[in-house]
Amino acid sequence: MKVVVTGGAGFIGSHIVKILIDKGHEVRVIDNLSRGFKNLVDSRADLQIEDLKNQDNITSLLQGYSAVIHLGNYIVVPESVDKAVEYTENNVVNTVKLLEAMKDAGVKKMIFSSSATVYGEPKELPLREDAPIAIQTNQYGASKVAMESFISTYHKLYDFDVVLLRYFNPYGPNELHDPETHAIPNFIISTLKKEPIPLYWKGEQVRDFIYVEDLADAHTVVLEGAGLEIFNIGTEKGTKVKDVLDNIFKLVGYEVEINDLGERAGDAKATYASSKKIEEAFGWRAKTDLPLGLKKTIEFFQTNLTK
Repeated sequence: MKVVVTGGAGFIGSHIVKILIDKGHEVRVIDNLSRGFKNLVDSRADLQIEDLKNQDNITSLLQGYSAVIHLGNYIVVPESVDKAVEYTENNVVNTVKLLEAMKDAGVKKMIFSSSATVYGEPKELPLREDAPIAIQTNQYGASKVAMESFISTYHKLYDFDVVLLRYFNPYGPNELHDPETHAIPNFIISTLKKEPIPLYWKGEQVRDFIYVEDLADAHTVVLEGAGLEIFNIGTEKGTKVKDVLDNIFKLVGYEVEINDLGERAGDAKATYASSKKIEEAFGWRAKTDLPLGLKKTIEFFQTNLTK
């Protein structure tokens, strides 16, 4: 299949591109490189440096392709609060421009990078796809809800085949966000630099940490999906944040100081997925356990921090 990956020069997108090509697909990456990295893009892919806001150019770049995997979104939660209009324009408006470009180019299949944040504070666990969508506590979450809604509308109006993938907590190599707000890369970087680790809630909060290669593979297995499907992408295991830290310390062979930041408003106490729906539909399930995933991630940052 000929597949376009928006945001394919980023953390998750770069892994998706490699797996797609390894499976025999022809891949075009569309990325403006404002937050992606050219060197992360598989050399076998066709990289087009372009911005999704340029709808006519995007329409031309989509010609002849069969599907779009859409990851071209901003994801930093605190930044979304400070730059609400910028986030809305990039995430929501540019997604609608992409959908219009797809319609005009005759591309009617989208796999979308959504988030478990749309569920808000869980009422029961594990979270299933039929859990209600919550009122969001930040503009990043609101943009994900809005993007899901617009993409679903194009399914309804124009018969797009749509798969919404709601990620839980991805981690792994190639995560080079600036600023970095995700726990695991910050924990690893601080540990390798032997600096104090910032920790909220004394690490008692529970999360579903999904290794990036497992997450990326989910995008490739749902390419044959039809209609409108929503799938959670997680390990189905809840892990305390402090247990992640213990694993990191064990793997590097030493501990560093903890900087106790106390409680933080808006944090859910616990979230983890039920991913049975995608397993039943496509046979996908997470394969990489936390110690192995952390080992590979630490090795990536050990190399990256020495450059």
